[in-house]
Amino acid sequence: MIYLDNNATTQVAPEVREAMMPYLDGVFGNPSSSHSVGRDARRAVDEARESVARLLGARSPSEIVFTSGGTESDNWAIMAALKLQPEKRHIVTTRVEHEAVRRLCEKLEREDYEVTWLDVDEEGLLDLNQLRAALRRETSVVSIMTANNETGVLFPIAEAAAIVKENSAAIFHSDGVNAAGKIPINLIETEIDLFSISGHKFHAPKGIGALYIRGGITLEPFLIGGGQENSRRAGTESVHQIAGFGAAADLVSDMSAMKRVRAMRDALEEAILTGIPRTSLNGAADADKRLPNTSSISFENTNGEAILARLDAVGVCVSTGSACNSENHTASPVLEAMNIPYSKAMGAIRFSLGRFNSENEIEFVIERLPVLISELRSIAGA
Repeated sequence: MIYLDNNATTQVAPEVREAMMPYLDGVFGNPSSSHSVGRDARRAVDEARESVARLLGARSPSEIVFTSGGTESDNWAIMAALKLQPEKRHIVTTRVEHEAVRRLCEKLEREDYEVTWLDVDEEGLLDLNQLRAALRRETSVVSIMTANNETGVLFPIAEAAAIVKENSAAIFHSDGVNAAGKIPINLIETEIDLFSISGHKFHAPKGIGALYIRGGITLEPFLIGGGQENSRRAGTESVHQIAGFGAAADLVSDMSAMKRVRAMRDALEEAILTGIPRTSLNGAADADKRLPNTSSISFENTNGEAILARLDAVGVCVSTGSACNSENHTASPVLEAMNIPYSKAMGAIRFSLGRFNSENEIEFVIERLPVLISELRSIAGA
């Protein structure tokens, strides 16, 4: 199997699995318990919190709250931020956010909140002047992702956060789920208030994530119960997942592997765009403005689901876009926001590489894909 769908999820790294195992066996205590087994579990939680804080460049480990993943972190960040200024009912976000943000904002819009939807251009890039113009006294929350999960396009969130703080009293949140572990993040140098991540995007298990809450900000808990996570998120901590999360954060804090990932991505991208007719890149032409592992490429007048199925049949796993949207069989809202023509959007394939991919795997795809696309176009008469 050749797995090129790392923006959907990643395999659990061997060292992460090893870090988890003790907490599924001998060290099974509740980290809130005062006895030795509980204290050992608490130590694992504390060490993992320190690792995640280092990964994000947080000022203090106390700014990290463990959650079940990116969706919970995004929902909690926005809903709790709105409650900090209940008299303000204006939200600013973008049209290309992950469903965890976009659908929540659509729901809030139906509940009489006003949402300003920032546009992107044909390369998926944000206009910061539009952000500046959108801000007003009534703005409560601004939520702008760090990296787009489909195209890999990077938004200048440090600059965006500075603009928000200069022109409003709004809370600034960023969905950093697909950025963490792929690009350096140093939150202490920004004015970002809230930042969401999810472990399964960088070789930790599914079901564990975190919300960075800048020191000085107090959010109302999303889950009510015990006093876990310093009374910010109730529920007994999943120690084995948290230990794995911390080990994964340590693993990906070394960004040197991404240089090789980028080289493989660039080779694959160039081979497709120069070697297969009627193909086009979705996203910024400047590769520095995209994640180093991601290419969204449209095969015009070809069905993306058919391409995916043919690649799957030869052992290659890719995506037609966001894994959270793939079952709808409709054009991606992200590509629609970029004004990608339907004939191209429906033939879009996302290749997202990871540190466990090899050059031989990329060569295999480069060799097989032109023949596969030619066959599909012949069948369709395209």
